[in-house]
Amino acid sequence: MSLTSPRLRAVLLAATSAGLIAAAVPAPEPLGIGDPLFPHLGNPGYDVLAYDIAFTYTGDNRKPLDALTKIDARATDRLERINLDFAYGTVRSVTVDGRPADFAGTQEDLVVLPERPVDAGSRLSIAVTHTSDPVAAGAKSGWVRTSDGLAMANQADAAHRVFPCNDHPADKAHFTFRLTAPKDLVAVANGRSVAHTATGPAATWTYRGAEPMATELAQVSIGRSAVVRRTGPHGLPLRDVVPAADRELMEPWLRRTPDHLRWMEDKVGRYPFETYGLLVADAATGFELETQTLSLFERGLFTRPDLPGWHVESIMVHELAHHWFGNSVTPRTWSDLWINEGHATWYEALYAEETGGVPLERRMRDAYAASDRWRAAGGPPAAPRPPAPDDRMSLFRPVVYDGSALVLYALRQEIGATAFGELQRRWVTDHAHATAGTTDFVRLASAVAGRDLTGFLHGWLHGERTPPMPGHPDWRSGAPSDGKPA
Repeated sequence: MSLTSPRLRAVLLAATSAGLIAAAVPAPEPLGIGDPLFPHLGNPGYDVLAYDIAFTYTGDNRKPLDALTKIDARATDRLERINLDFAYGTVRSVTVDGRPADFAGTQEDLVVLPERPVDAGSRLSIAVTHTSDPVAAGAKSGWVRTSDGLAMANQADAAHRVFPCNDHPADKAHFTFRLTAPKDLVAVANGRSVAHTATGPAATWTYRGAEPMATELAQVSIGRSAVVRRTGPHGLPLRDVVPAADRELMEPWLRRTPDHLRWMEDKVGRYPFETYGLLVADAATGFELETQTLSLFERGLFTRPDLPGWHVESIMVHELAHHWFGNSVTPRTWSDLWINEGHATWYEALYAEETGGVPLERRMRDAYAASDRWRAAGGPPAAPRPPAPDDRMSLFRPVVYDGSALVLYALRQEIGATAFGELQRRWVTDHAHATAGTTDFVRLASAVAGRDLTGFLHGWLHGERTPPMPGHPDWRSGAPSDGKPA
C-alpha cells in the first residue's frame, strides 16, 4: 500500500522536511502488542468486539475480490491514529464512526487517521473498503486457491493478508461474513447460515458465529461444493462441505464425525460451539487446520490408499480436539501454542491407541528419545524460537506436537490419570471462549493436584534438556551434540 490521502501526505511531508513529526499527527509506523514470536502482530489501544466482512467473488480465483470490512471496537487508550494489520490488498476508503478518515500503509499495517481523536473507553466503528488478493506476491497463506474456487488458511499470521484486522489470537471477536458469488457456486463460512438471497446471476450468503473467534481461525470457502448435513450428539447440527463431484467418495469419512464428537465429549465434556463440520478442499496445503466450526482438510488425506483408516480418523480427531483446545480456549500469546497442539496431539494419540492399537506409551517413549534434539532445534515447548522470517509456518515443529504431548504425558505420570482428567475438563470449562496461557495452565494443574507444580513443570516447559520421565527412569533422550543418550 502507499499513501493515498492528500491531507495526510502533506502533513507527513511537511513534518519530515522540518526534521520532526508534529505531536498531534504521529508518522505512520507499524505497531504490535509485543508478542515474543510475532512482535508486530496485533495492535495496541483498542479491543475488537465484532467484524462484519463482505466479499464479492467474480468466479475467477486469480482475481482480487472486492471487500468491505467493518470493525466494531472499544478504545482502551486515547487514539490519535488506529493501526490495523493489513497487507497485499488495495485500500479504497476508510471511515471512522461514519466520517471519512485518512490512511496510509506501512509494512503490513494500515494506519488510519480519524477526523478527531478517539477517547479511551469510547466505542468506535471502522469501515474499510478494499480488495483481497488471492495471488498476492509473497503470500504463502491466507487465501488458498482450490481446483474450483477458494478457501482460507490464516494460521499463524495471515488473516491480515485477507482482511484488515487486529491479527492476534489475544483479541477474539464475533464474526459475520457476507459472501456474494455467481449463483452456480456455493459460499460457506464459520458459524451458521442466517440469510441467502439471489439476484440475477449472483447470490449472497450470510454466516454468523455465536461465539468469539480468533482471526487465525476464520474460514471462507467458495466453489462447486456439496453441503452435507446430519445431526450429531445432543441434536448438534453438522455441516460438511466437499467438492460436489466427491460427495459419495467422502461420505464414509464424513459419517464418522458424530462418533468422534461423542468420543471427545466423553473425554472433556460438551462440544463448545453451535455447529461442526469438515471442509474438504481440493488443494495441496501440506496441513489440516482447525478453522472454527468448519475444519479445513486436504482432499488428498481421504484418498491416499497407503493411510490406514484409524490414522486418517486420528487426524480428524486432532482438528476436532482443537475446538476445545485452541478455538474455545485460545492462546494468550503464540508461545502458548504448546497448549493447543499438545492437547490436540494427545487426543489424536489416544484415539490411535483405542482404535488402531498403537500404544500411547510407545509413541511417548519415541517422542522422549527425540525430545532433546527437538528442543535444540526449535526451543522448549513453552519458549519456542521464532519462526524463520520467510516461513512463518516453520513455527509448527515437532516439539510443538509430540514434544508438547510429552509434557502432558509426564504430567499425567506425576499427578495420576484421575487428576489429569479433571484438569482437562476444568481447563476447557474455566476458560471457555476466552484466552489463557501457560501460567494459567500451571496454576490450574497445581490447584487440581493439590500441590505446587511450578517447579516440576518448569523443566518440561522451559528447559533446554528434557527432564527425567516419572515412572520411566530408563527412558533416554538423544543428546543434540553427538547423538548419544543423555
